[in-house]
Amino acid sequence: MDNSIAQMSSVSKIYQRSGVETRALHNVTFEAHPGELVLILGPSGSGKTTFLTLLAGLQRPTTGDVLMFGKNVNKYSDKELQMLRARRIGFIFQTFYLLDSLTSFENIMLIMKFSGLDKTTASKRAEELLDRFGVKHLKNALPKTLSQGEKQRIAVARALANGAELILADEPTGSLATQQGMIIISFLKEIIKSENKCVIISSHDERIKSSADRVIQLSDGEII
Repeated sequence: MDNSIAQMSSVSKIYQRSGVETRALHNVTFEAHPGELVLILGPSGSGKTTFLTLLAGLQRPTTGDVLMFGKNVNKYSDKELQMLRARRIGFIFQTFYLLDSLTSFENIMLIMKFSGLDKTTASKRAEELLDRFGVKHLKNALPKTLSQGEKQRIAVARALANGAELILADEPTGSLATQQGMIIISFLKEIIKSENKCVIISSHDERIKSSADRVIQLSDGEII
């Protein structure tokens, strides 16, 4: 029985801008499973971000099929996709996207509000995640007072707050020094092992290769 959590089959993505076609991905076939960290490696402009947004259902392929949790993305309604992202997918970004007016705790709580968790359960989970990532003492801190590494720890905790089975990370080490970046990757590896999550990272950071279960090399929108 196929237990893949995300799949692409002969996927291409073409953007139309002012009558000009730009090919972001070409004939990509891929799958990922629970319990593994997959690195999508490539330089800027290679199609990595398009790859992740297709897997998240944030856009649809020009040709080919994208499956999320065993169902073709084209079979989901927009509302179903929103609910899927709120409850089953976590996102980590290079620039963190923490809300400046909210504390660390409140940034994590906000995600769980969208996923429908009751306040008591959400509060307990937020406390546990802050403790797990070694930033419990920063519970009431605003983002402007945090270091880059601390911000990314909060962002990883937020990505896991909804109990997501699939974590999509776009350049998660891009804003971090080497040691801080590898600490974040170690956190993700530990989560995969302990909770059987699937983590897909898009990055140009060669340092991550040694931590990945699989490396997919992208160049000009194609797997090489």
